[in-house]
Amino acid sequence: MKRFFSTIFYIVTGILVFLVSLIGFASRWAFSSWGDLDMDEIVFHLQEPLKGASSGIVWDYLLKGLLPVVVILVVYVILLILLKKRKRRLLCACAFLLVTIVFAFFVKKSIWDRLDMKNWIDGRLHQSNFIEENYVDPTNVKLSFPEKKKNLIYIYLESMETTYADEASGGAFSVNVIPELTSIAQDNEDFSGSQNNLNGGVVFSGTGFTTGAMFAQTTGLPLKISIGSNFMDTQNSFFPQVTALGDILKEAGYRQVFLLGSDATFGGRRLYYQDHGDFEIRDYLYAKEEGWIDPDYEVWWGYEDQKLFSFAKETLLELAEGGEPFHLTILTVDTHYEDGYVCDLCDDEFGDDQYANVMACSSRQTAAFLEWLQQQDFYKDTVVILCGDHTTMDTNFCADVDGSYQRKFYTAFVNTAVAPEQPEQERAFSSMDLFPTTLAAIGVTIDGNRLALGTNLFSSTETLLEQYGQDRMKKELLRKSDFLESLEKVDENVTDALYERYCVVFEDSLSIDSYNSKKGTVNVRVSNIYFMDTLVDESLAIDVERVEVEYQEDGMDQIHSITLKPDPKDSASYIGTVDISSWSSLQGELRLNIYTADGFVFTGIDSERVEY
Repeated sequence: MKRFFSTIFYIVTGILVFLVSLIGFASRWAFSSWGDLDMDEIVFHLQEPLKGASSGIVWDYLLKGLLPVVVILVVYVILLILLKKRKRRLLCACAFLLVTIVFAFFVKKSIWDRLDMKNWIDGRLHQSNFIEENYVDPTNVKLSFPEKKKNLIYIYLESMETTYADEASGGAFSVNVIPELTSIAQDNEDFSGSQNNLNGGVVFSGTGFTTGAMFAQTTGLPLKISIGSNFMDTQNSFFPQVTALGDILKEAGYRQVFLLGSDATFGGRRLYYQDHGDFEIRDYLYAKEEGWIDPDYEVWWGYEDQKLFSFAKETLLELAEGGEPFHLTILTVDTHYEDGYVCDLCDDEFGDDQYANVMACSSRQTAAFLEWLQQQDFYKDTVVILCGDHTTMDTNFCADVDGSYQRKFYTAFVNTAVAPEQPEQERAFSSMDLFPTTLAAIGVTIDGNRLALGTNLFSSTETLLEQYGQDRMKKELLRKSDFLESLEKVDENVTDALYERYCVVFEDSLSIDSYNSKKGTVNVRVSNIYFMDTLVDESLAIDVERVEVEYQEDGMDQIHSITLKPDPKDSASYIGTVDISSWSSLQGELRLNIYTADGFVFTGIDSERVEY
């Protein structure tokens, strides 16, 4: 009996060691890699499709987040095996348990405080009408375009902040890492008023990651997904009730292109830009298909910004030849965390500080691209907007920045069709204010100067940030909003894209456990049938009614089937026995079918060969 309880103690301790160390090292990796995370951002990224993500991130997690956990667990098991005496084994397990409990305390405190869990939980539990009360529906606002429409080039600069400038320019660094971008903002419009310091936008919940930032800057709303998993790329629409910048420009006759050096599918960006403005998507996959790069070329997230700006020039010359106004959105990627990508154009003026070198390189490349634009015939009719998507997620780079310093994403409006009504006034704004401001920049008159939650910064109308203050905005935008979820309008039916996603998950789930040659039977198993519960929330989860395996002998037309039963020893598996005693060749095929409670059927989604 003592041995039994000791064994249970060893197992329970091992499980706790594994779970606590996994959470601890994973969170340590996340904070060291991403920095100013919030829970909405974590939820979004954990649930978004990984297609298009950099493999470097996955390997970095495996090395820093998972490998230490495996090493600790292996050491624990080896010590238990090597220690022959029961007392020593118990002392060893108790020591591991004590260290685990202490470690768990610090992990809990760190995660709770850094993620502001108290306010996040409050936001999940309490409803806010803030968005609904302040929302201005663009469909109800009169928008007047000028007779000659301006072209628009909108460049999202990955993780670019005003912070990187020197203190004399309003940054937080002793040496300016982005001197060219600093000059561009100072020489053009960043809504800093009469001062020479850089001014940028404040990042709120739902806007602090690339897809969320792009959504906010073009719709005036935070991207807060109601479904437990971000399966937006499997939906037939992306916030169909929302009017976005792309929708308005499409209606006005603009030709629109989205250019990026990664896979646009990542984060649902492809769906968003196709659904709101019918953009031509020219991403990493497009570049390979069109021969812009070799089929096997891949660096960082796809291809580097040096190539991106080169392709942008070719794209713009093509667009300029058309008879319609154009809108080109560009997304850079070299400055993505962690430490960025060093290309052929990067110098080492900041020594071993790779991220600073990459930021400086991005600043030079962007300035050179703007200089090229200014030499083109179409430039006189073109507005250029340079914006950071969000503040950087690389904690080390801003580790020495004073906590009282307000970090903001970089902003510069170039060659605009309008000037600020109050040029001396510094504006306080967020990502959402750039939606109406962009339209105003290309000469659109906005009745009331408000769209969604955004305010036209060229006007004298107060932004919501100026009206309510940062603390109130932060608190309200953290909270649940039924109104925002109604605009999202998730399709709870199984779409074609979602069907394909499920089929991918079900791949390799069917297996043959064993053969019984005397009885002529085959024992089969379908594993991880409930794995879908970790991928989709209750509204989209598959409610399995029946798991079936059909079987057919080679060369024969007759098909038989059996219904599998849950494995009493493994709730995530179904098992059954296939009778092939009547087969003459003892060779054939097994196919998996899954039937759901709502009548949906997945047929032939996995198969196995019977050969013995």
